[in-house]
Amino acid sequence: MASCWWRWRRGCSWRPAARSPGPGSLGRAGLSGLRAAAAAAAAAASAQMSYFNLVKSLTSAFPNMYSISRFHHVTPAVCCCSKTRSGEKYTDPFNLGWRDLKGLYEDIRKELFISTTELKEMCEYYFDGKGKAFRPIIVVLMARACNIHHNNSRNVQASQRAIALIAEMIHTASLVHDDVIDDASSRRGKHTVNKIWGEKKAVLAGDLILSAASIALARIGNTTVVSILTQVIEDLVRGEFLQLGSKENENERFAHYLEKTFKKTASLIANSCKAVSVLGCPDPVVHEIAYQYGKNVGLAFQLIDDVLDFTSCSDRMGKPTSADLKLGLATGPVLFACQQFPEMNAMIMRRFSSPGDVDRARQYVLQSDGVQQTTYLAQRYCREAVREISKLRPSPERDALIQLSEIVLTRDK
Repeated sequence: MASCWWRWRRGCSWRPAARSPGPGSLGRAGLSGLRAAAAAAAAAASAQMSYFNLVKSLTSAFPNMYSISRFHHVTPAVCCCSKTRSGEKYTDPFNLGWRDLKGLYEDIRKELFISTTELKEMCEYYFDGKGKAFRPIIVVLMARACNIHHNNSRNVQASQRAIALIAEMIHTASLVHDDVIDDASSRRGKHTVNKIWGEKKAVLAGDLILSAASIALARIGNTTVVSILTQVIEDLVRGEFLQLGSKENENERFAHYLEKTFKKTASLIANSCKAVSVLGCPDPVVHEIAYQYGKNVGLAFQLIDDVLDFTSCSDRMGKPTSADLKLGLATGPVLFACQQFPEMNAMIMRRFSSPGDVDRARQYVLQSDGVQQTTYLAQRYCREAVREISKLRPSPERDALIQLSEIVLTRDK
């Protein structure tokens, strides 16, 4: 099914494929579906249908085309638009979210009450107020949106705000550990913890941040919320293991990549959104809306991050570009490019370890439509996020979450 999906996408890509598809066969049903899709595309072109109308027509005709993994759902062709929907004046999501996050980093540092000077300095190193605070912003906006939807309450509960702190702590701990695993030398425009203090101490610092987050989580006293957020820590570990492995079958490879992306990035956002919805509203339908919004925005966020690894510069990113290739990782742009340049399969399997592999793979990606295809996939996830969050009652916070999905797509660092 993944093979069928990829081949159809190549037919509808923003520019024609440079090479024939890689090896792999389709059954009779797949071939007939592909012919029908091609016929539909030709008819659409002759009628000068817009690109998104074409997507909509093919989605309705072949709803399973997009089920390349359990994390990739069928979505209607709804554009991420910059206009808010509640009729209220547009407010920047970050400005709106920071109303409830004043003193965020000071409060986190209080949670990290450590007597040892060196360990304290290490744990507080990334909590310097220079991060985007993307996850806490989403959490408090979701909290307000769900509270308003439930009983028109415009206050964020103390426990909901605590989830925002915990989410940022879990995220930062994962960065410290990731930098050790990847032997990274820079993060957010400065040296990493492992490069300054060494790998062993960095691992312990990440562990301590996680333990402080767990203590703060236990203080909330809601067993459902505890269960939801401990799932995040399990997913982070499983996601890292997935990243260490690879799939030889190219169809399984993309599903493997998306599952890794969900566990390492999207799970934290999805489950944090779900946690604040549980604290603010008893309706399971709302909990699922919050979870689905966070999941889809999280997937889109990482897909764009993978695109920026090829299109942005190191100064903008605050970390080296082409880092994933150097680590032997095949991300979205690489996997899509592999459909046009099948010789990349061998490079993927040896994790770009031979001399010249990284440079050649980068050139293949830039010559292909891998960047565009990955961006398109991120757009689909964001449209699904908008579709989900639009089910809530109109509010400035709900509209800010809609705006945030567009910011995810247009960011350059």
